[in-house]
Amino acid sequence: MDFGVAYLPTHDGIGPGPLAGLVEERGQSGLLFAEHTHIPASRESPYPDGGPLPTGYWHNYDLFVALTAAAASTTRLRVGSGVCLVVQRDPIVTAKEVASVDHLSGGRLEFGVGAGWNREEMRNHGTDPRTRMVLLRERVEAMRAIWTQDEASFHGRRVSFERIWSYPKPAQRPYPPVLVGGDGPTVLDRVLAFGDGWLPGYTGDPGIFRRIAELKARADRPVEVQITWAPADPPVLEAMRNAGVRRAVHWIPPGPRSFVERVLDRWEAAIAGLNGE
Repeated sequence: MDFGVAYLPTHDGIGPGPLAGLVEERGQSGLLFAEHTHIPASRESPYPDGGPLPTGYWHNYDLFVALTAAAASTTRLRVGSGVCLVVQRDPIVTAKEVASVDHLSGGRLEFGVGAGWNREEMRNHGTDPRTRMVLLRERVEAMRAIWTQDEASFHGRRVSFERIWSYPKPAQRPYPPVLVGGDGPTVLDRVLAFGDGWLPGYTGDPGIFRRIAELKARADRPVEVQITWAPADPPVLEAMRNAGVRRAVHWIPPGPRSFVERVLDRWEAAIAGLNGE
């Protein structure tokens, strides 16, 4: 099992490039960035973790700008989205951004996708929250067509375009792994329908390991699992490793370099404890 970190790159914390260099230097295999284009001031949608919404959610850099900075500052580190809110993005533009970062990084991008939780944010992008899951699937499928076809077309219920040319194509073949985020009751169906892997968050519920076993039993192809919000807790990490998780990803709140280094110290100590070091 590999290890990585997730972060919301903000303008008032350590920058995405310096963070990526630090994470690579300290032996982590992956770095995932979360995204929000904005947060509606109405604050009607409750924060899923409860309590006040951290200010970093509306002080963050654009996802693909941050990923470009991270990729340019490293040579081995896998970089990715955890998750990209595809239902709030134009699929043709997003396909171009994904392919560009993957090409520039030499094939080091991992593409986590999701529908999000803030319904007002979705509406501001012209997305009806009631149909966001259908839209998510169609936009991912449309992007796959763009990545893999010299002259791509797509015709769905909510996404449709005639023949287009779009280059560069991703460096990874046929495209970067698409990791479907979420832990709702139907998420495994979405992973099996249009994903290459599952990207759930760890909430402390051991039922996640039963769902991983269910996913692997239902899949007719290799499907990877990465878990975000993995705690710095060796017994939990051991359970993840035993379940066949590919990467455990620890969340680091936004902050200056000194704060990030302290969180990384605790994360690395947990990894050492797992490995009996």
